[in-house]
Amino acid sequence: MDKIPILKMGDYLLVTIQVDLYDRLALNLESDLVNMINKHSSKGVLIDISAVNIVDSFMGRILGNIAQMSKILDAHTVVVGMQPAVAITLIELGLPLSGVHTALNVEKGMALLQEKLLLDSTVIADDTDDNT
Repeated sequence: MDKIPILKMGDYLLVTIQVDLYDRLALNLESDLVNMINKHSSKGVLIDISAVNIVDSFMGRILGNIAQMSKILDAHTVVVGMQPAVAITLIELGLPLSGVHTALNVEKGMALLQEKLLLDSTVIADDTDDNT
């Protein structure tokens, strides 16, 4: 059975999709990611789709589902490297990917995740200060 590798980098998980995702592979990725977020208490997921040239509505829904499940598990999702044709297709299919943050490349995506994590820790610190 094929699997998309998921790398752990500190508090983040990094996924680089190098192949066209067929339905079973996409569902396996979704399940594997959620399990790894839970296992490692990850705070962010970065998904690099720069090698993906074509998406369908199922793939768009999978990305949205990953973001929603990650959020429930207290992790942010950033998708990077989206090709213009992919962005156009997602909009034309009516899949705006709510809850998914985007960045142009991995470097900017990691910076966005770090910014989100810093913002989360600031909010938690403010809430703690208010309760004392």
